[in-house]
Amino acid sequence: MHEYTAEVVWSRGDQTFVDNRYSRAHRWRFDGGVEVAASSSPVVVPVPLSDPSAVDPEEAFVASLSSCHMLWFLFLAGRSGFCVDAYRDVAAGTLGKNAEGKMAMLRVILRPQVRFSGAKVPSSEEVARLHHQAHEQCYIASSVRSEIVVEPVH
Repeated sequence: MHEYTAEVVWSRGDQTFVDNRYSRAHRWRFDGGVEVAASSSPVVVPVPLSDPSAVDPEEAFVASLSSCHMLWFLFLAGRSGFCVDAYRDVAAGTLGKNAEGKMAMLRVILRPQVRFSGAKVPSSEEVARLHHQAHEQCYIASSVRSEIVVEPVH
């Protein structure tokens, strides 16, 4: 077992808080020293109370799933003897009401586009198998109830 940490920091400053008109902008700090501007989604809390240039939790959720899948895919491809030159995923998540009537990330679609080189290039079937294995191994995908669809782009 290993514990991962993230520090989330917000400060009221001179804003009135009880009128619900306070900024949702805050910072995420990670153990390696990276600090990220974060905010509520402008879809959920309108601008100027949210910061559309910052990362919101919903985007981070989608990115986390995509990143985890990619890292496993790269590992599995390398272990299988395939040389990956580039990997790009334009992932998308759908927020809506779940069966219990609560807002939830219902579905995340990963659309990885992978470029290979070398003497040993995988077939479409081998790429599909690698994506399936990556999905099965991804810690984040194993931790959520959302439907996760992998649609490789060729």
